[in-house]
Amino acid sequence: MEAAAPECYRHPSYETYVRCTRCDRYICPDCMREAAVGHHCVECVKEGQRSVRRVRTVFGGTVSRATAPMVTYVLMALNVLVYLGEVVRPEIVDRFAVLGAALTGPDGEQYYFRGDTYPGYELTGIADGEWYRLVTGAFLHLPPDASFGVMHLVFNMFALWSIGRAVETQLGRARYLALYLLSAVGGSVLVYLLAPDTSTVGASGAVFGLAAAYWVIHRRLGRDMAAVNRFMAGFLLWMLISAAFTSWQGHLGGLLTGALVTYGLAYAPAKLRTRPAQLTGGVVLVGLFALAVVVRTSELTGGAVRLGG
Repeated sequence: MEAAAPECYRHPSYETYVRCTRCDRYICPDCMREAAVGHHCVECVKEGQRSVRRVRTVFGGTVSRATAPMVTYVLMALNVLVYLGEVVRPEIVDRFAVLGAALTGPDGEQYYFRGDTYPGYELTGIADGEWYRLVTGAFLHLPPDASFGVMHLVFNMFALWSIGRAVETQLGRARYLALYLLSAVGGSVLVYLLAPDTSTVGASGAVFGLAAAYWVIHRRLGRDMAAVNRFMAGFLLWMLISAAFTSWQGHLGGLLTGALVTYGLAYAPAKLRTRPAQLTGGVVLVGLFALAVVVRTSELTGGAVRLGG
């Protein structure tokens, strides 16, 4: 009696005489994966990938040419979508911009808050507990009818596209996103500390944080700094020129925050470059931001949480 032909262990209906060189099971063409010697089955390939340690950059990012800078693209798309929302509903800007403290009158108009209370007027802004403005303002931009208008968005997105991809490749997605958000909040906090009676919008604080990270990364890797220094000089010049349209405090706050965070990732002792240590550092920084906001709010309101008639 003729022996039955061997079958693929994953596809019993497929006759095959090829074995996995690792587990010796029969595999069909759909299950074959080329190896240095012979072929491996799908399960052996997965097992081998789990046992191989991923190569990482000195900042903790995973080295992979196939990994696209998806966080950068998502952030760009989110900024553009929010801007389209502004065009449809302009009141979004007033509702979610970085606003430290303002008085909203019975007519709905906002007035600068100088520490005095008036019957019928309510405090609006971060000083009234609207802490979300520290983040949401970084995803808004000047409306089309404002001076500088849509170019505010265009410049920031071009800078994000140019710098973000390189920084994300080195830091990895999670660290990169944390850097972006921390820089955005750092810029908003400095605006609140130095100019609480102004309303600001823009991703510039986060972008300046990425620019600082770009400089620190190149220095840590021992790259030629001449071109990078010229690049940073251009960014600082942009900060001075754009002060006529946007907030220089937000730019400076983002720049300092990005430099601090990336310096910690790049130059911290090896035992402090673990994920738990880096997460702890991020939480501590957020705590310092929160403390600064609480102290500034207390100064502005005399300790009161809400003012009004």
